[in-house]
Amino acid sequence: MTILTYHAVDPLWTGALSVHPAPFEAQIAWLVSHRRVVPLTELLDRCPDGVSNELVALTFDDGFSSVVQHALPVLARSDVPFTVFLIAKMYDGSASSVDWVDRPPGHPLRTLDPSEIRRLRSYGASFGSHSYVHADMTTLGYDAALADLVRSRDILEELLGEDVTSLAYPRGRHDDDVRRAAAAAGFTSAFGLAVAREIRGAYALPRVGIYPPDTGWSLRLKTAPVYGRLRASPRYHSLRRRIQRH
Repeated sequence: MTILTYHAVDPLWTGALSVHPAPFEAQIAWLVSHRRVVPLTELLDRCPDGVSNELVALTFDDGFSSVVQHALPVLARSDVPFTVFLIAKMYDGSASSVDWVDRPPGHPLRTLDPSEIRRLRSYGASFGSHSYVHADMTTLGYDAALADLVRSRDILEELLGEDVTSLAYPRGRHDDDVRRAAAAAGFTSAFGLAVAREIRGAYALPRVGIYPPDTGWSLRLKTAPVYGRLRASPRYHSLRRRIQRH
């Protein structure tokens, strides 16, 4: 797999969505030494299906402030490019708190403010949409999904002063209606998690999560094409659906 997904890099949050800064630094050091890390746009230009034998792109979902506090110093030292997917409702005055995390830490979570976004941009970070409200979009239906995604683009384009053409589906979930809505909303690429081979395309690009234990052999596996082929197989998706039902 070649497009890696992080969320928070937080020394006080021990949940699945957060990597402690120390293992994060070890992960980035391993990637820089063993893989070629490139901007997400470059990877997609060269590998439209999102899978490459040699290139890796880093992404962060949710736009937590810990990206600028704890991830940026590590990434900047090695000049590592990355993309952050922002939740648009945090930037139109309608929301002030993080309410989409199932198991939040004991301390309040905060998302990037406009000045922090500008700071990340000064280091070359790029940005995309993580929807407007971070709902499971497969539960919305086409019309509501389209309205959410259009609204997210409008808000983020005003915030960033540039076109926003990439989308990370909340929780990685999408179906045919959601993919059609992403295209109709004007996105040119959209990302899930494990994506079956038969639906892969510009609006069903695969990514893989990176977590605190991922160093050495597991990073080698998760950034290898064989991992992407495994996750694209019908057998993998059948097993995943069975696990989710229990």
